[in-house]
Amino acid sequence: MGKKGKKEKKGRGAEKTAAKMEKKEDLEALIAHFQTLDAKRTQTVELPCPPPSPRLNASLSVHPEKDELILFGGEYFNGQKTFLYNELYVYNTRKDTWTKVDIPSPPPRRCAHQAVVVPQGGGQLWVFGGEFASPNGEQFYHYKDLWVLHLATKTWEQVKSTGGPSGRSGHRMVAWKRQLILFGGFHESTRDYIYYNDVYAFNLDTFTWSKLSPSGTGPTPRSGCQMSVTPQGGIVVYGGYSKQRVKKDVDKGTRHSDMFLLKPEDGREDKWVWTRMNPSGVKPTPRSGFSVAMAPNHQTLFFGGVCDEEEEESLSGEFFNDLYFYDATRNRWFEGQLKGPKSEKKKRRRGRKEEPEGGSRPACGGAGTQGPVQLVKEVVAEDGTVVTIKQVLTAPGSAGQPRSEDEDSLEEAGSPAPGPCPRSNAMLAVKHGVLYVYGGMFEAGDRQVTLSDLHCLDLHRMEAWKALVEMDPETQEWLEETDSEEDSEEVEGAEGGVDDEDSGEESGAED
Repeated sequence: MGKKGKKEKKGRGAEKTAAKMEKKEDLEALIAHFQTLDAKRTQTVELPCPPPSPRLNASLSVHPEKDELILFGGEYFNGQKTFLYNELYVYNTRKDTWTKVDIPSPPPRRCAHQAVVVPQGGGQLWVFGGEFASPNGEQFYHYKDLWVLHLATKTWEQVKSTGGPSGRSGHRMVAWKRQLILFGGFHESTRDYIYYNDVYAFNLDTFTWSKLSPSGTGPTPRSGCQMSVTPQGGIVVYGGYSKQRVKKDVDKGTRHSDMFLLKPEDGREDKWVWTRMNPSGVKPTPRSGFSVAMAPNHQTLFFGGVCDEEEEESLSGEFFNDLYFYDATRNRWFEGQLKGPKSEKKKRRRGRKEEPEGGSRPACGGAGTQGPVQLVKEVVAEDGTVVTIKQVLTAPGSAGQPRSEDEDSLEEAGSPAPGPCPRSNAMLAVKHGVLYVYGGMFEAGDRQVTLSDLHCLDLHRMEAWKALVEMDPETQEWLEETDSEEDSEEVEGAEGGVDDEDSGEESGAED
């Protein structure tokens, strides 16, 4: 190439750099705009409200002293714009009511953050990290700020402490004794990306960060993993997602299915060690986007997710709505199976002899066996689009195990309750032994359907799901992509925000 060609190439590179800088300035201007709107909140206002709008990658936490679930943040994409939230909603599990709580000086709008509740001071909700997206979904900002919501006084406070994790999203955080332990996550810029496997501890007494350096071989860098505290005082890390570049502009994703235990070495809280674990039992199939909550008896509950099939220019996924439990005491996985409603079983058992010979019954796969049940539901969105939801439901009882006298086959017990449709990135919480599943997303062709339904399941009885809020078709707006850069940059109705220049780093990531 001659000197003229080199100059032209250099000029084009400078133009690209200038364009990126201009987009970053636009993003910061948008951030400042939403900060100004948030600053108008001068007093705490609590108002009864309908269920929140559809969203995913929010946090759903359990109030330590009240029968309440706390929903914060999240995102929604309608095909053209990305909406970010920093709203706070409270769901009363006994009254089945929602309340929107507007509190002055909240954290900036975000998704894919982590929120942990601790009992100190009447209850505190700690929030770290996450990301903010511009309306066109091309520019992202990863936070590294730490906030605490004082539940007793309903006040937000930003806690500034040096030495903490870098800006990231998709990380995991748990409360361990009087510390917050944070692991992993990712950060992606317009030039490159990085996944983390570092471990940090935040001391809830001294409000200080420290980076841990565990011995042993730990997990490879990843985001979106399971992280939970065991009854023995260790911390389990399972699964997650990462990607690596295989050639120019081509990345390969990895769905991890390994498990590790992080615990203090010799009982010392300043020295930690990683150990590889090999649990027994029925393990979940490899996937990403699954959700986790702590179930009764110190078991970890695992729900849903997606298994993406990646090609160079396309991505398709199989979504799940199955349940798994990990018992750390026995180091064993087992699949959650619903028994079906007892009242329905007894009714059908009493009336079975009265059925005429040759009467219609659901088909079974043979004595003592039964095939899966497929339910098909069509939902018409506000724009007229028909979205078909297909669910394959396992039959009541545990496969491969003898049934007890109280268990009936499908022909006796009837079909199990549908429950939440397959989805990824849902929000989970367990209160008084009841599992609550809210929101998330699934894909129908090229369309992303973001959910706002709420389901619950009694984990002690394991009989049937109960729908508390059904999916509302009128909330399912989907706009076709436009080539107009002016339209894609429009900020009307979009929501997003950030705290200050030290809160994170600009990037071009996807969750």
